[in-house]
Amino acid sequence: MIREIRQPVPAAPGRPQRIDYEYERNGTANLFMVFEPLAGRRRVKVTDRRTAIDFAEVIRETVDSYPTADKIVLVMDNLNTHKMASLYEAFPPEEARRLIDRLEIHYPPKHGSWLNMAETELSVLTKQCLNRRLADQPTLVRETAAWEMYRNTARCRIDWQFTTENARIKLKRLYPSIQVR
Repeated sequence: MIREIRQPVPAAPGRPQRIDYEYERNGTANLFMVFEPLAGRRRVKVTDRRTAIDFAEVIRETVDSYPTADKIVLVMDNLNTHKMASLYEAFPPEEARRLIDRLEIHYPPKHGSWLNMAETELSVLTKQCLNRRLADQPTLVRETAAWEMYRNTARCRIDWQFTTENARIKLKRLYPSIQVR
């Protein structure tokens, strides 16, 4: 988060807004994105850190928000904390097992974050909401909550056009080839 040292000078007729290049760094925050692409629903959680415990809490909140679902399919990036072991680190074994039993996990290839729709949503969030200086974490929480509500109300979805056939062509170097003699 970044706090202004000098107040920006507002725009006036014939003159653009002026923002000083100096700023004061005011800490950092982590954003977790949970995105349900077919329903056009997303949830952004702001945390102080990006630990295994923080990740496990987001997973528990996600699982518990779908009480009638037999399986919840998650596509997650390859971050070191995004492992099921994080659930055992955060919760008693019975609770970790309860959560894991409800999940089906998929990881895109290491250099294939563009295959993860939550990453696409984070890009939209960055361009539409986080493209300016935010002074502190309460402001960040408020701004991301407003963005989330707007996107969810509008049921914004991703028009995913990348097919299995496209994947087999574009990603063929990532998969072993079988040669029949």
